[in-house]
Amino acid sequence: MTQFLGLDDFILAALREDVGTGDITTLSTVAEDATSNGLFIAKENGVVAGLFVLPRVFALLDGNVKIKLLAEEGARVQKGDVIAEISGTSRAILTGERVALNILQHLSGIATQTAKAVAAVKDSKTRIVDTRKTTPGMRELEKYAVRAGGGANHRFGLSDGVLIKDNHIKTAGGITAAVAAARSAAPHTLKIEVECETPEQVAEALDARADIIMLDNMTTAQMTAAVAQIADRALIEASGNMGDRDLAEVAATGVDFISIGGLTHSVRALDISLKF
Repeated sequence: MTQFLGLDDFILAALREDVGTGDITTLSTVAEDATSNGLFIAKENGVVAGLFVLPRVFALLDGNVKIKLLAEEGARVQKGDVIAEISGTSRAILTGERVALNILQHLSGIATQTAKAVAAVKDSKTRIVDTRKTTPGMRELEKYAVRAGGGANHRFGLSDGVLIKDNHIKTAGGITAAVAAARSAAPHTLKIEVECETPEQVAEALDARADIIMLDNMTTAQMTAAVAQIADRALIEASGNMGDRDLAEVAATGVDFISIGGLTHSVRALDISLKF
């Protein structure tokens, strides 16, 4: 999927932020009629995502700039691989370079980190999923990058599902009350998930007929015990600083999902450069 509602508006906002009243350096040093050819080159191994952004960035600056994509979305690239070619008005290319690279590098970093996590659990049934810990305004793109890396998406926003966490539980007066209230208010098509930190909370969530139980910040031994306790009566998600854990070990406990906020909120960009 490479069609995103509001993609051009997002790119235009990024360009306005970067260009301001004008690219002074380029306007003062590059002739208006100058043209250039360039290559987008991977400077390290990884998974690319967001290549479709390149033609949109430069089309919004100058319709005469041409992009030829040489890699596919979600493809693994090696250091030195040329992933796209660009040609056209030098001023437009130079002005749009940073915005294009910022988006491409960030999304590719997410895809790369996701692919590593997916590879770590490849011998299990466990799926790697993201969270809502995303960059404001970039959630749709970032969650796309997770899919490009082989992961899956958790709920997109607050309206996509019920996730009862510790503060909801305290405010509602307990898990039983929270689940009952959610079930009476939410459409029947929405799943109800409950965050649990102890065996007692798991038992209460099961009695309340939660659809998904999140095991929050548990040790692998605690998760193994919880999986046995749940005994296929609900789907199970492992959460809580999972980016720092041995994912294969967590998957071996039998959980269905491992959610990792670090896939989006603190990922390192993949190093990609544009060379004329």
